[in-house]
Formats: sequence, structure tokens, C-alpha cells
Amino acid sequence: MTSNAQLQPESNPILACTISRDVQNFDLLIEDMEAAMGETWGDLGFAESLAFFGQPEAENLEFVALAVDAEDEENLVMLGEIIARAKANDVKVILIAEDVSPAALHQLLRQGADEFVPYPLPELELQAAIDRLRAPAPEPYAEYDGEDEAPRPKRLSGTSREGVVMAVHGLAGGCGATTMAVNLAWELTQVAKKGETPPKVCLIDLDLQYGSAATYLDLPRREAVFELLSDTESMDGESFNSAMVGYEDSLQVLTSPAEMIPLDLITSDDVRRIIEQARHHYDYVLVDMPHTLVQWTETVLNTAHIYLAMIELDMRSAQNTLRFKRLLQSEDMPFEKLRFVLNRSPKFTDLNGKSRVKRMAESLGISIELLMPDGGRQVTQGADHGQPLALSAPKNVLRKEIAKLAQSLHELGQSETEAAA
Repeated sequence: MTSNAQLQPESNPILACTISRDVQNFDLLIEDMEAAMGETWGDLGFAESLAFFGQPEAENLEFVALAVDAEDEENLVMLGEIIARAKANDVKVILIAEDVSPAALHQLLRQGADEFVPYPLPELELQAAIDRLRAPAPEPYAEYDGEDEAPRPKRLSGTSREGVVMAVHGLAGGCGATTMAVNLAWELTQVAKKGETPPKVCLIDLDLQYGSAATYLDLPRREAVFELLSDTESMDGESFNSAMVGYEDSLQVLTSPAEMIPLDLITSDDVRRIIEQARHHYDYVLVDMPHTLVQWTETVLNTAHIYLAMIELDMRSAQNTLRFKRLLQSEDMPFEKLRFVLNRSPKFTDLNGKSRVKRMAESLGISIELLMPDGGRQVTQGADHGQPLALSAPKNVLRKEIAKLAQSLHELGQSETEAAA
């Protein structure tokens, strides 16, 4: 390892740098950088990096690994400036984050970070991120010409959108995970103000056996989905797009397959490729997860910027949450990344119910960040008619809360983009 990037000999040019408050706080990053880059990398502090980008030695940089933790959130302005300077020099940015809040993480990604890898680093994940940065950009594909089986979304731009990934995971049956995923996806397509370009949104149903996103939106399940899942290695933008089905010309959906298939039919690499492809073409990617934990659950958990865990105020949700927490912590998986959502929460006037919510959170050692009201029969009726709540029951209390959530997420991204511009 090189202690200071400026001291690197000319015969061994610097191709990469770590940038952190103190790289010794990220010992696994040091090991992975040495394995991936040998002696062709250096280390810089935050202030040093801004000066280094203006030096001749920075001309050979391929990428920088910006490593941050919770203590660095007070320096978001400087971190954003580092990312901006790197992008101005045509240097890729890998964001390494530990215990960083979703809002801060979202801000840094919107400011231009090319890849995100959680810390502690999953095995070989840094190398995989480097390989993705070095891979050639996907070829653009044609717009829908009216002759295909189903409309395909237009190519968004010549560059990757690096969309925000949000996963929804129900920790108990019937706790509203698919309702949340479908309706949040739809609301995100409608958040743009007059004169603004609506964000591009896609919904991916990874519940390969009992996935019902297609039912909730009255969409056909296409054979192209199974073909895509069976061979993701040869997947490109066009094949991915051809498996999608459009809803109301606003939302694109990758439904679950037409036939029930084993959850282990796809691997972690398959899921990673699908999410990467979706991120390249959409601003927001919603993933509806199966209740069952499988090998690739960790892949989604590590990839997602926001991972919503849906629960209810009952014993089964409490027990499942405790078991889920123990499993993730025992496997050193990022349990702290979960954002708990209580569905069918007590009404404002139900003081006893609110007390139960508080006791439940304290006993499980979690923070319940979102309280969603009971939408009643209108939720089931809307799903039966294949419509999101915004169309079937726009005044429904649950719909209003989901719309507020979508609006706040979008406004956060918009304000951060404007600040970085």
C-alpha cells in the first residue's frame, strides 16, 4: 500500500485512490485494494484529494474509492465536491459506506457516484465493482416501433441513470409488501410537477412462486420473463426491455414468471445483473421480495439503497423480525440497513395502540420509521380490479401516505441534484 498518492514513482503510475477520513478504519478495503490494484493505488484524505485532482499525477486515475461512515455525514458538502471534481476529471467513483443514513447515501449517489458497495465489504464485491466500471457501456437500443408484442420503454439517455434501488420485504404473510411495492412504484411515476420530466420507474417482482404484482396491475405474465431469468449472462438492454410489460404508459414491470419455479433457479449473480440493468435505464427500481430468505436475498440487501421491511402489530411479525435480526447479525449482514414499516398502524387517537407500537420497537431493538394506516377494503378491491390505489381510491388514507412517501423521496433527490449542479 502507498501511504501518500503523491509519492508514487513515475514508473508505477497511480490508477486508483482511496479517499477517507482515516483509511485504517476500513482495513478490509485496504486488503481488497491491494488484491485488485497491487502497487498502483494510493490513499488520500478528504482535503488532500481536492488538491490532488489538479496535479499531473491524477491524469492516470481510473477510479477513486470514497470510504465514509456515520461520522462523515457532517461533511456531505465536501464529499459532494470530491465526487464532482472526480467526475470533472472523468474519474469513476466507488462509494464505500458503513452505517450511513439512507438520506446521506441517496444524496451522494445522486451527486454522481458510479458504484455503491457496503462496508464491511462482501467477498469479491470490490473487484466486481471495478470490473463493472471497466466494462464497455451497453449499446443503445431502438424505441418501440409498434410491431412488438408489448410496448418497450424508450432508451433514456446515452449514459447510465444509476437509479435508486428500493426493496420491499414482508416479514409475515399478508402484511402489505406487494401493496406497498406496487403503489409506491406508481406514485413515483406521478411525482413530477407541471413542466418537469416524470421519473422513469420499474417494478421487479422477484417472488418467483407467488408473486402477485402482475395481478395487482392486471398485467400478463410473459414467457420472456422465464427466458430472461434462465440466461442473464447474455442479457442486454434490449432483451431486458422485451421482458417488461408497461402499465398505463408510465410504469414498467418485470412480472414473476408465468409458471411457478424454484427460488434457487436464479443465483446471486443473476439478480445482480438484473438490478444493474434496471438501474442503467430507470430513475427508481422497486423490488418486491419473496418472504422466503434465499441465497440472493443478501445480494438485494447489499445493492438496495432503501430496504423496507413490512411488519404488523402482532406476535408473528415480532417473532419473525427477531429471527430475521438474529440471522442477519450472525452472518454479518447489514441488518441496520432495514427500514421498518408498520402496516395497519393504530389511528392517531388510539393511545393504547401507540403504546404497543413503542413497546414492540423497544423489545425488538428496532426503530419503526414509517407508520402506514389501514386502507380497509378499498385496498383489496383495487388489487382485484388491477389498479393502484391512486386510480381506484385516490382519497384512501393509505394511498395518501404512500403518495407522501414517494413525494418526499423524489423531492430529496431533486434538491440534492440542484445543490450539486
